[in-house]
Amino acid sequence: LELIEHLAAWVRTAPVLLLCLARPELLDERPSWGGGRIRTATLELEALPHDEAANLVRELAAKVDVPVDIDAVLAKAEGNPLFVEETIRALAEQPEGRQERIPDTLQALIAARIDRLPTVSRRLVQRAAVMGRVFLRGALAHLSSDVADVDAVLDDLLFRDLVLREERSAISGEQAFKFKHVLIREVAYAGLSKGSRADLHLLFAQWLGEHAGEELVEILAFHLDQAARLLAELDGAAPADLAEEAAAELTRAGRRALSRESFASARKLLVRAVELAPTLDRRYFAARAAWRLGDMTAVIVEMEEVAAAADQAGERRLQGRALTALAEGVLNQRADATAARELVERAVEVLADEKPEIRFEAFQAATVVATWVSDGEAFEHWAKLALEAARAAERKDQELQITMALAENYIYRLEFAEAEPLVDRIGELADESGSIVGRALAWSARGTLENWRGNDAESEAAYMVAHDLYAEMGNTHSEAGMTLQIARRVVSQGDLARAESLLLEAVRMLKGLNDRSRLCEAQRSLAELYVRLGRLDEAERYALQARESVGPDDRVSISTTKLSLGIVRAAQGRDAEAEELMQEALEEMRRHDQLALERWALGEVIEFHRSRGREDATLRYEERLAELTPSTAPIA
Repeated sequence: LELIEHLAAWVRTAPVLLLCLARPELLDERPSWGGGRIRTATLELEALPHDEAANLVRELAAKVDVPVDIDAVLAKAEGNPLFVEETIRALAEQPEGRQERIPDTLQALIAARIDRLPTVSRRLVQRAAVMGRVFLRGALAHLSSDVADVDAVLDDLLFRDLVLREERSAISGEQAFKFKHVLIREVAYAGLSKGSRADLHLLFAQWLGEHAGEELVEILAFHLDQAARLLAELDGAAPADLAEEAAAELTRAGRRALSRESFASARKLLVRAVELAPTLDRRYFAARAAWRLGDMTAVIVEMEEVAAAADQAGERRLQGRALTALAEGVLNQRADATAARELVERAVEVLADEKPEIRFEAFQAATVVATWVSDGEAFEHWAKLALEAARAAERKDQELQITMALAENYIYRLEFAEAEPLVDRIGELADESGSIVGRALAWSARGTLENWRGNDAESEAAYMVAHDLYAEMGNTHSEAGMTLQIARRVVSQGDLARAESLLLEAVRMLKGLNDRSRLCEAQRSLAELYVRLGRLDEAERYALQARESVGPDDRVSISTTKLSLGIVRAAQGRDAEAEELMQEALEEMRRHDQLALERWALGEVIEFHRSRGREDATLRYEERLAELTPSTAPIA
């Protein structure tokens, strides 16, 4: 599913039509899949009209030369083409002169067909079902050592139209087959006892281990896990050796998923590995998958435990890596920059003798803390170390991340000439690394640069691409951040109704994530929007909530939320309070070298004084604004 979404989003220069068929249950599992994206459409296939269904019955019955009661078939099938087809097949397979009652459900109809198969054919169709909708001839023979001629039975199943030949095979040299419909596979599988299923899953896993390459490790892990689950249901617990074997393969599959940035799959696989046979290493990688998904609530809980256990076990690498992730989680969830700095400095110390790519993560986390507290000197120190480590490791993905931090640092100081080549370099590194995360960061960097240049449409377009990439990865944390940025661009373009919807969605997502690093920003942006809409009670509520959400060391958001509350107070006519808040915010931005934010704030302060007829104050602030840039400040 992720691959299809990726192709739909990125194949733009070639004429490609992607047609995907799915049962309605897909949207229960993945409600947002496919819908709402550019160049996508969802069509619901309704039941066939009566006349068309009747024609289908006649045509299928004529092909197999069997008499049918059309009205009886239609009454059961209710316009479902598969039900019609399976009914005609079932009638054709009944002994001559004997007409059985048509079952009430499609599943019962398929089950009746399978029950009427010769014993050996029924066994093979059930064993094939264990492998999935697509199965391999060699594997089926391995699962059916009691069957003398597997090929003859497969020919019988092909003749009965239960299975089809598959043109491609996941394993070179192996003939693949597939069930004609997924329901046939499901009904066949349901006919097996739990004990039989467990034995067959284990047999298939053993065959895969001997014949499949690394690319099929997730399938191998799945079948070992299924065997373990089924035996646990029967006996209360899976055998210890099976649990360990399944956990080892799940870990291998999970780490492969991490490396290809399939973070949701990685998290699922690695958590299951921990459930089966927990080890310190497995616990770390399960928590790391949560980190990559932006699930900071899980990161804090799990990485705290891993860091403590690693310290006791003398596993310094795991300890340092856990401390690094924990520092970012503490910033995000607790807005505690002091604790985050202590954690990251400890991580740097613990990882001092590790490889550059391991030390990079601690250096990168240190730049995040430095940015949070507006410590420019510390930022430059850690950024230099991070860049050196990334280049020493020849890791383009890591070089991209720190280049992103450097570019944003220049952008927020309004040094666009220095930022632009870095933003271009981020795009190059993203292409060279092939990283989805890298592409998201590249588009985000482009959006930020175009925003502060005042190019709202270009900025929104870039943020939209980044948003979709984060959504594709399942990183709700970053997806919410992009939703906030898009909303601000929409405000600038005057579509206030859409902006309100986006900001409310951002607030909802960030509250659910307990993301204090961004929640206060979404709340104060919503407050400013409600001022524009004249809904001052709501504006005040969100402005005050933003002030409550902001962390005590979050220098940027302390000043922005203060400015936003000042805007609300000005709209309420509480001018003295408004002026004091605005002046304090301006001084803080200037003191911490937040020039881009100061430029935005000056626009709001100038508007306030001009509306009160204070020409001297207006002129003074306009002179400062001219020093920063002649263009109009965007919505921050």
